[in-house]
Amino acid sequence: MPGKEQLVCKLKKSFYGLKQAPRQWYLKFDRFTVSSGFTRLKVYHFCYSKWFENSYVMLLLCVDDMLVAGASMKEIVNLKARLAEEFSMKDLCPVKKIFRMRISREKRGC
Repeated sequence: MPGKEQLVCKLKKSFYGLKQAPRQWYLKFDRFTVSSGFTRLKVYHFCYSKWFENSYVMLLLCVDDMLVAGASMKEIVNLKARLAEEFSMKDLCPVKKIFRMRISREKRGC
């Protein structure tokens, strides 16, 4: 704008496509998960866990994809609802492969 060339705008939100955007997204995601009671593994910063009385939930983050697994479907559904409130996301079909590992499921009790 004429007469205001020396002023700079401070962004309150990162733009997708800027080189800082992935870092800002990760920091926001990390703050959300830690404030939700998850613990980030020290060795694997892409892995978060939360333990309950009789169950647990694990959350793996790979760029902008995530895998949620756990012993309680109720806690998984709870987490996905909270994530959907905070982030724009799609719940895709059950995963068949992640990190070059094939996933298989068995329906049996503990």
